[in-house]
Amino acid sequence: MKKCHACGEPWDGAPGTQPGREESCVKCGASLHCCLNCRFYEPSAHHECRSSTTEYVRDKESKNFCDEFELNHKGGTGEGRESAQGDMNQKWNDLFK
Repeated sequence: MKKCHACGEPWDGAPGTQPGREESCVKCGASLHCCLNCRFYEPSAHHECRSSTTEYVRDKESKNFCDEFELNHKGGTGEGRESAQGDMNQKWNDLFK
């Protein structure tokens, strides 16, 4: 299931289609056609992108013109940043109990 990078809301686009450049999440309003939602997004890769033919995009959360964009099944960061931050904080606290 394809989800928003910011909140994890499922994207209900037609099968086999990609969100348009101006399309945003119905729940939180985040841009869907952005690096954080792309299957090529990888924080450890050069320019944070696994594709070697794309141009550098500075703002990974904003809509962009990338022709290679493909909506990630995990929604970029998966369950949303708030949940990921909470998980990280819980793991940190568990480590130092």
